[in-house]
Amino acid sequence: MTITLHPGNVSLAELSTIYWKSESVKLDRSFDAGIDRAAARIAAIAAGNEAVYGINTGFGKLASIKIDAADTATLQRNLILSHCCGVGKPLAENIVRLIMALKLISLGRGASGVRLELVRLIEGMLERGVTPLIPEKGSVGASGDLAPLAHMAAVMMGEAEAFYQGERLPGGEALKRAGLTPVILAAKEGLALINGTQASTALALAGLFRAHRAAQAALITGALSTDAAMGSSAPFTEGIHTLRGHKGQIDTAAALRSLLAGSVIRDSHLDGDERVQDPYCIRCQPQVDGACLDLLRMAGRTLEIEANAVTDNPLVLSDDSVVSGGNFHAEPVAFAADQIAIAVCEIGAIAQRRIALLVDPALSYGLPAFLAKKPGLNSGLMIAEVTSAALMSENKQMSHPASVDSTPTSANQEDHVSMACHGARRLLQMTENLFAIIGIEALTAAQGIDFRAPLTTSPELQKAIAVLRRVVATLDEDRFMAPDLAAASALVADGSLVASVSDGLLPGLEG
Repeated sequence: MTITLHPGNVSLAELSTIYWKSESVKLDRSFDAGIDRAAARIAAIAAGNEAVYGINTGFGKLASIKIDAADTATLQRNLILSHCCGVGKPLAENIVRLIMALKLISLGRGASGVRLELVRLIEGMLERGVTPLIPEKGSVGASGDLAPLAHMAAVMMGEAEAFYQGERLPGGEALKRAGLTPVILAAKEGLALINGTQASTALALAGLFRAHRAAQAALITGALSTDAAMGSSAPFTEGIHTLRGHKGQIDTAAALRSLLAGSVIRDSHLDGDERVQDPYCIRCQPQVDGACLDLLRMAGRTLEIEANAVTDNPLVLSDDSVVSGGNFHAEPVAFAADQIAIAVCEIGAIAQRRIALLVDPALSYGLPAFLAKKPGLNSGLMIAEVTSAALMSENKQMSHPASVDSTPTSANQEDHVSMACHGARRLLQMTENLFAIIGIEALTAAQGIDFRAPLTTSPELQKAIAVLRRVVATLDEDRFMAPDLAAASALVADGSLVASVSDGLLPGLEG
């Protein structure tokens, strides 16, 4: 399947599909004329004598140096090769493909001055599976994600390295095997490719989509924990949340009500329950997880705008003027990444407290210690809870805002930077930790539900338990636990747990 993109109007849903399914993309051909117009304007400037930044000058601190027209191609080639300074492990291929799709969207707005030849090459690379090797580290998120995007651009020139059909190859060889021809960059094209926030934005979008999937799964496991602990569903009553008015809180409470509807366990203690109130990790789920959902939605709106933006420099404006600015500064992306990090941290924090509640016989309303069938002889889920605490604490440490940590670069020409790229990249590890925390809650909550037999949980939650039990059996006695945790985490990460309940029950990102 190939997604046809309309730059300026690409949705979060389309971007999510590109990320999760690694779909190929192409630009709607109606945008070709605007791309051609801007390219002609740049070519005219390159052929003239007027010095215009990025077209016939040096770059950054070297912008005052005029470059001869005969050296234009060499200037662009040198720019790309000199900026290939990434270090660390290669970014995942689906993230690199998202970076390339975002670059297509930006170029498609017709303000960057590149030829259609470059656009077609990126489309061809996506279609035929040529994925540049982009090292994970090297961008400070200002003046563009220079190093990461240079590694992408270098492959387009036939340099650097790329993955093709499972092999790591020299860039030129990967293009040749795919039947593609390297490009010789014309004036401003190298700068158009590496100036921009596409690496930071792709990483932030990946973190957003993963965080939202975990947030949805946390509503399922939170509802399971509520039933396992024989908690009250009264705090999820609609009127409570409409009185406060926050959309995420209202949507989260509605999801919890739907998930718990028809629970025999819940009906069994509607009358005569001695507890007046449950701990906050049960009672305040809509307030906490709903606030996190609001943060994710807010970040999503920012990233959707950024995904459709033109962020290189200089830009060809609608009146054909070419103006140098600073759209490459990724401050909005950095702020969005920090918001997502806070939400990820808090979703995991309240989930971990529910895990702790269920393994503590002083709080779990009749469940055995550590959910072991023979406590003492068996330790049950004792250390699974400790692992969840370790992951929660690690996420707290990583949730410190990256956006406040500016440092000057490039001989003080770039004297304030966003740190968006690694601020977004940390979300991959944070969400990996969150997947595991939610997976552990699924194990503990399902084990608690088992102890409530013959009483049963709701039909929706029974479907979630059935998906879990296909890969992890009830814990009857102590066993080697690591595979159980990995399997439960995988159900969260790959979306199986979310898919187990009815469509439309869980709140979306664009609610």
